[in-house]
Amino acid sequence: MKSYRKLPTHVTHAPGPYGEEEEEEEDEGNEPGSPPAKKTLSPRWQWLGVAVIMGAGLLGGTFWAISVRRLPVEPPGKCISVPESQRFDCYPERDTVVTPELCQTRGCCFLQSSSRGGPPWCFYPPDFPSYTLKTLNRTELGFLGVLMRTVKTYYPHDVLELQLQVDLETDTRLHIKLTDPNNSRYEVPLEVPSATKKAENPLYSLDFSRDPFGILVKRRGSGVVLLNTTVAPLIFADQFLQISALLPSAFLYGLGEHRRGFLHHLDWTTLSFWARDVPPTESYNLYGVHPFYLSMEEAGTAHGVFLLNSNAMEVVLQPAPALTWRTVGGILDFYIFLGPDPSSVVQQYQQVIGFPTMPPFWGLGFHLCRWGYGSSNQTWQTVKNMRNYLIPQDAQWNDIDYMEGSRDFTVDPEHFGTLPQLVMDLHKHGQYYVLILDPAISSSQATGTYAPYDEGLKKGIFINNTQGQPLIGQVWPGLTAFPDFSNPETHQWWLQNLNVFHARVPFDGLWIDMNEPSNFKDGSVDGCTSGELDNPPYTPAVVEGSLFAKTICASAKQSLSSHYNLHNLYGLMEAKATASALIAIRGKRPFIISRSTFPSQGRYSGHWLGDNRSEWKDMYWSIPGLLNFNLFGIPLVGADICGFSGSTTEELCTRWMQLGAFYPFARNHNTKDVKAQDPVVFSPPARTAMKEALMTRYALLPYLYTLFHHAHRRGDTVARPLFFEFPQDRNTYALDQQFLWGRNLLVTPVLEPSADAVIGYFPSGVWYDYYTGSSLQSQGEKVKLAAPLNHINVHIREGAVLPTQKPDTTSWMSGGNPLLLVAALSQEGMAVGDLFWDDGQSLDTLERGNYSYVVFNVSQNVFTSSVLHYNLEAIYITVDGLTVYGVQKQPQVVTANGQEIPFSYLESQVLSMSGLNLNLSRSFSIKWI
Repeated sequence: MKSYRKLPTHVTHAPGPYGEEEEEEEDEGNEPGSPPAKKTLSPRWQWLGVAVIMGAGLLGGTFWAISVRRLPVEPPGKCISVPESQRFDCYPERDTVVTPELCQTRGCCFLQSSSRGGPPWCFYPPDFPSYTLKTLNRTELGFLGVLMRTVKTYYPHDVLELQLQVDLETDTRLHIKLTDPNNSRYEVPLEVPSATKKAENPLYSLDFSRDPFGILVKRRGSGVVLLNTTVAPLIFADQFLQISALLPSAFLYGLGEHRRGFLHHLDWTTLSFWARDVPPTESYNLYGVHPFYLSMEEAGTAHGVFLLNSNAMEVVLQPAPALTWRTVGGILDFYIFLGPDPSSVVQQYQQVIGFPTMPPFWGLGFHLCRWGYGSSNQTWQTVKNMRNYLIPQDAQWNDIDYMEGSRDFTVDPEHFGTLPQLVMDLHKHGQYYVLILDPAISSSQATGTYAPYDEGLKKGIFINNTQGQPLIGQVWPGLTAFPDFSNPETHQWWLQNLNVFHARVPFDGLWIDMNEPSNFKDGSVDGCTSGELDNPPYTPAVVEGSLFAKTICASAKQSLSSHYNLHNLYGLMEAKATASALIAIRGKRPFIISRSTFPSQGRYSGHWLGDNRSEWKDMYWSIPGLLNFNLFGIPLVGADICGFSGSTTEELCTRWMQLGAFYPFARNHNTKDVKAQDPVVFSPPARTAMKEALMTRYALLPYLYTLFHHAHRRGDTVARPLFFEFPQDRNTYALDQQFLWGRNLLVTPVLEPSADAVIGYFPSGVWYDYYTGSSLQSQGEKVKLAAPLNHINVHIREGAVLPTQKPDTTSWMSGGNPLLLVAALSQEGMAVGDLFWDDGQSLDTLERGNYSYVVFNVSQNVFTSSVLHYNLEAIYITVDGLTVYGVQKQPQVVTANGQEIPFSYLESQVLSMSGLNLNLSRSFSIKWI
């Protein structure tokens, strides 16, 4: 009989030919799938198992190493023998009270558990039927196999024959794909790299179990099992696909978009994936879908897994540790990334989905918005107030109240008639304008009165119902149709309408909201069908238990496929069309913020974390959100500072403005009919604290911009969890109340009311106070820091050089100011850093060579600036000052390019030089002795 079991993580290969377990074996140099050396084994297995190991052979170029395990007769209590933590759910339907009889009809075990919300009562027995690996052959890239199932499952339309494709794409990337070889199935239309040759020295090895089928992926050298799918049956029906796997540890991250702590708890949690318009709430599926996780292993190495599937799905986490993927369509298309460090995992993931776009420099400034300004004049007055108090602001936004009747591409002539003049004034002051667009297009007006809908009908660009007519829902303007962004014609229609509107209101960026897509009706004004697309045999644990709740019918027809398949891609496809349109209209880098997202979205847009609340807990939740979206390849991310709904307090908004000053995307935004929360409405002390936080951000813009360059070029994270830099320090694994900018700047915000201190964790090493240069020597410990209401703690990691700039009230004004370099010496007296600089807005400056790149280094009391590449922009920038933290002895002489210069030295070991006037485009050195 077949059996599913947990293989010990130390086992390097499946059991050998004599029925006994092999001892651990070093597998360095063995090709993935190659046969292990024969060992002496002990007879203690219950079942007949077959491990398929590929090698040079005679029959079809392959041979099979078959292991027969003879074990004692299974005791009657086969179900009792399954540990609770390893019970995999056989009856996941939530609308059914599972009885022993129902469970047994599925051929499963039924055992009640005393713990609420714990293990499933109905779970798979060790001998539940699964697929058998019938053939496995070598290919140029890896292996190709055939899987067969002889016993049907309890879901309709089983796919009884599957094709297994395993490609060893790179040394750090493995691609495993399960498809139906006899019938075409929907696959996600995402551009992914094509491997041309098999990996030569992969960090992984493979084992295959024949009956029941399963795959083991192991890290070479250590033999740690990263993925073991032999623990539960594989199910592949037309609308129910399920595969389970054991994990090497409980340290699991990613799997968004949800409101949870950064480190997942494997406590029988179900995470659902279906883009949904719902305020961020614990346990809900939210706006975006990102089926990617990163796992930290016990030894401090890391790997990642990505399921390329856009159908509704859920992931169940359980304490084995293990997880189960369930999806209701498509195929099982997995990528495994071997790292071995967490930063490399994220880079390798983005090599598949694409690196994020380089934002315009102004996009990293401070943005201000609210729903409810009421008029363009009131919006304008808010901008003027910010200027009067000299508070930095780069962009002013408007929500849907600028529209006439909430219709896209219109302006309310009564209340927003001066909007074009406002935009002109913003541009005059080096500022920018961003407006909102919702995808739903008003459909109820008379023919000939609203061109976007009329033209859309003529061009046939709207999503249709099953009768072939535009599906009509209801959103802000009333009855609406929904553009089909999977149709190339829709992209052209979108461009034309944006172009016409831009001629009237010359906006600089776009905020695309409600693009899950949101619908105030369930499905449509006419409801949805009773068919299996709208009512599949199994519905994942989505909000309200329906695929068409507050969105359009899953049966709706789009150009590329059904909405059942494309729903989770709607925001991505709209972002892609919007980015293309903005490039065509403005000829500059597009700036787009989207609510709904999917893998590869970072190539086109950023993201904000949705309609949060003005509550302290929401401020905390924003940090796991930042960290997750950096894992997902969307580093331009932030939350609504001070909260969207509800009225904030002065203390909360002050603390949130301080934290928000370190969001990669920083926008203060709130709703109508609540108190205003822009900085100028608060008391002078609070306003000053907010201004100082923003000035700190603007001073650090050169550093932040360089971090985005590295994200764009190679997939680095911008906002970064501490364990990315300290993977050997277990104390960092669960930290989500602090974060890093890049590898060098540690932010420790206050997240509680009435606090004048905050406790932060400092990994081992020297950390310098950003503002004063005072040092903190840590052995890896928590430290209590003073945190008065006008202060946010920021520390520089030893060994870093940060490029900063004299701040001003806009990024355009700051961008012309001299640079002020800050070096934080390591205990060995060394430091490194870099700067990427261009005009901040042109397209493809990296690819076209229109940029400057400078590397900074400190060693043996010499600071050097080396220009590796430069363009004309660098000629106009000077380095005015250098501050060095951690200079242990007061220098007697300081020289710049051999010329003696004045300096100051503090007892806190801070060396400062100013008035340097060194041109950024030329290499220079500064020496102290």
